[in-house]
This record gives sequence, structure tokens and C-alpha cells, in this order.
Amino acid sequence: MSRVEGTKGYKQVVERFVAATESINFNKLHQPYLTHIPKAPSHILDIGAGIGRDAAVLASLGHQLVAVEPLYEFRKVGLERYVSPRIRWVQDFLPRLETLGMSQFDFVLASGVWHHISPDEREIAMQRIAHLMRPNAIFAVSLRHGPAGGGTHIFPTDHKQTIYTAAMHGLELVVCEKKLPSLMPGKDDVFWDKLAFKLRAA
Repeated sequence: MSRVEGTKGYKQVVERFVAATESINFNKLHQPYLTHIPKAPSHILDIGAGIGRDAAVLASLGHQLVAVEPLYEFRKVGLERYVSPRIRWVQDFLPRLETLGMSQFDFVLASGVWHHISPDEREIAMQRIAHLMRPNAIFAVSLRHGPAGGGTHIFPTDHKQTIYTAAMHGLELVVCEKKLPSLMPGKDDVFWDKLAFKLRAA
């Protein structure tokens, strides 16, 4: 697989990324979405899974995870640190997620990913994600605002445009929290919007 544009910069900062990721509490990071994570064991897709911290937490709750991560260095760390029979690692990337075929999920997470794909790709990505969701499934996505960090291939994000694009593909807004501060030390100039959508039943 050729280099994925959205991974630019991360290969040079793997150790720093790992340390930063592991310093952040899952529940605090994903607080806006917690009530929408399925209670019963379910099929969950983690897009841009990084080193697998979130996938590991979700797997520990009894869920079956597909962890999609294009960067080999991150997958390697995840496979070593977060060993679980409930996590299946996949090398793939937005917007098309071709290896997933006709898979269906109850919850889809894209944390720290959306700013790495271009506005044109986001339309394709949203459609693809909607097709991977079961009726009433949830798609949780974070939108980053601020200068580039370890990942250098970034684009501006806009919550209104994201909500509009989601609605075009049958996704109804259920969570919208804006301008949340970054939990990473030294990132006072970075903030996040946290959105979640439910796929309307046909």
C-alpha cells in the first residue's frame, strides 16, 4: 500500500505520540459519547485507531473491534501493547475503507481523524461510513481546530458542514459539544468539537 497522506509526520514522532496517547484517560476524552456506546456486546469500528488505546478499552467492555490504522508503526505498537482476541487490526484508510467490504457495525469511532482528510474526501468518507452502519448505529467523530501537531497533513474542519454532510447520508445529530480544550499538555492553541450521529432506520 502506498503512503497514506494523512499519516505524514507521524512516523517521525511515534514515541511522543504513544506517550501522549497513553497519558489521556479514555472516559475523559470521549465523555460526550459515553452514553451512546452500546451496553451489550456489539461490533465496533475504530477508524484511525492509532496504537489501539480506545479499541482496547472498548474490547475490555465485551465488544468486538475492528481497528483500522494505516500506519505500520502504530499498528505494531498496538499489537504488542493491547493484545486481545476481540480486536482485529486492519491496514486501511478513509475515505473508502475498501477492505471492510459489506461489514456492518453498531458504533463507529473516528477520533482525531477528520482533519487529516480533505473536504472532498469527507463527502466520500461520510457516505462510506453510513453504509457500514446498522440502523440506529452511532458514528462519533471529533473535529480538530488549531495548528498542525505530529500529523502535518491537515485541513480545517467545520461542525456545520460536517452536520450537513452527515444529514445528506441519513445521519441525525445526537451530540454536539464545541470548543473543548485539548487534553494533551502544551496544546493550549488546539480545541475540539465532538459530534455524534445516529443512522436513521429505513
